[in-house]
Amino acid sequence: MRSIATRAGLAAALAGALMLGGAATAQQPNPQQQMKQMMKMYKPELRKRVMQLSPETKKQVLQILSQHTRHSNRVTFRQVMHEVLADYQAIAAAIATDNGEAAAEAARRLANHKIPKGGLFPYFTLDQINDEDMGVLPGMNAAVEGSARKLAEAADKGDMASAAGYLDDIMSGCVACHQKFRGTPGTTDMLMSGGQ
Repeated sequence: MRSIATRAGLAAALAGALMLGGAATAQQPNPQQQMKQMMKMYKPELRKRVMQLSPETKKQVLQILSQHTRHSNRVTFRQVMHEVLADYQAIAAAIATDNGEAAAEAARRLANHKIPKGGLFPYFTLDQINDEDMGVLPGMNAAVEGSARKLAEAADKGDMASAAGYLDDIMSGCVACHQKFRGTPGTTDMLMSGGQ
């Protein structure tokens, strides 16, 4: 009798876990909902700057957000960049050792890196939150994440020479973004108190 009760308890626990897992997936907010949640975290001056962006720029940023399934309410942009660097190094090591599977997996992780706490806007300076500066994000995103996806495809096919070429494209995109936007890495004063 005890084993039947134990099995029933395990079955109920498993069913509950599956429902929670499904609920978590179903409740993942769409990019517009994510943007609204992020805006609540912003200090008024950042919120005002974001609201002044053109509909086209906002659409481009939402499109970038929609390409990512991994979002964090804890990690900073600097921490995300550490993860990106680790993935980049894993790609390079896998290419050097002719391990296409590992290269493709690391490249896909890099392309789908986490979106940091508060999204992207808090990690730019206020004067960079304008249509012109934000307008370069899709190109930089294509250089880094788009090249990572192409690298994964090449590595899946065993074409490590092409994969190595995309590695250079990823780094070029990273460097261009850093030169344009990075001040003191990993710091922001654009989140409400308690958000940092």
